[in-house]
Amino acid sequence: MSKTTTEILVFKPTPPAPAPIAATGIVHWLHKNLFDGWFNSILTILCLGILAKAVPPVVSWAIIDANWTGGPDACATSDGACWAFIVAKFRVLMIGTYPQEFMWRPLAAGILLAGVVAATVSGCCKARYLSGLWPALFVVALWLIGGGAGLQTVDQSMWGGLMLSVGLAAVGILISIPLGILLALGRQSKLVGVSAPCIGFIELIRGVPLITILFMASVMMPLFLPEDMQINNLLRVQIGIILFSSAYIAEVVRGGLQAISRGQTDAAKALGLHPWMITCFVVLPQALRHVLPSLIGRCIALFKDTSLVIIVGLLDFLGMAKAASQDQIWLGNDAEGYVFCAVVYWCICFGMSRYGRALEKRGPKHNH
Repeated sequence: MSKTTTEILVFKPTPPAPAPIAATGIVHWLHKNLFDGWFNSILTILCLGILAKAVPPVVSWAIIDANWTGGPDACATSDGACWAFIVAKFRVLMIGTYPQEFMWRPLAAGILLAGVVAATVSGCCKARYLSGLWPALFVVALWLIGGGAGLQTVDQSMWGGLMLSVGLAAVGILISIPLGILLALGRQSKLVGVSAPCIGFIELIRGVPLITILFMASVMMPLFLPEDMQINNLLRVQIGIILFSSAYIAEVVRGGLQAISRGQTDAAKALGLHPWMITCFVVLPQALRHVLPSLIGRCIALFKDTSLVIIVGLLDFLGMAKAASQDQIWLGNDAEGYVFCAVVYWCICFGMSRYGRALEKRGPKHNH
């Protein structure tokens, strides 16, 4: 018997050759993004020239030649920014003309707000707990800032600064989102008695600017109230902001509802789910995930729109900066106040934007 020997050859894989230097590193990135063609190269050179012309004076004004300490006299002899103005007016910019002896109350409310925001952003607290934690926070914060129930009352005319802007935006967001969802669902309803009022409200609010609504809420609303019914100006303005924001959020949510395929609802009906269960647990969660970037955008816009309350006599963050710059001993420091406001606005809006991005990446399993 012959014996056949099979020789097995083992091939070792050849390691891949390293990428050419021209395809990696900073040189490749610059070529691909800034100097890819003659047109992009010319634009890059022009932009670099503009930056070289504009950045050094700004850095010199804001940092190198800036005055960080001292009083108005020290700022008068300096060619740079007078950040001492921000230091001197910091309390006013934060809480307005709120009595100094009660400063601990808005400070305590701010610490509670920071804690709830941290719990929300970190995702360590489930949504069902947050839905009760946020309303409880606003009740406690209103009690601390406004007084009553054992605390001395502070009139709402003394509220102002960043505290007022954040308060108006936070309450507006908390109420306008669920109200906007209800309006969107009502507009999609097949019942004319439900859809017609929702459509009329949404189209009416979206057809007028926010300034008009704030003016109507502040000036015209008291004329239609009973004589024995008094609503303070701040509450009327807050109602106007909520109504304005909810109409726009309703249209955002309606776009998400239309993006859900009919097969989703048909499958849920085949399982025997009740219509309200289909809406709450099948359609609405998917619709909200579709429009999450737009919802965050509306929240950012609402926060920035609070600066319009100055037209009805409320001094928010931006309004308080303008009022502080009119102080006789600090005249001429408008730019510093507006730059400080811009930086604070940007930080808050950027934080909201990053939180929205985190929600998009977090996934459904974290949202129960």
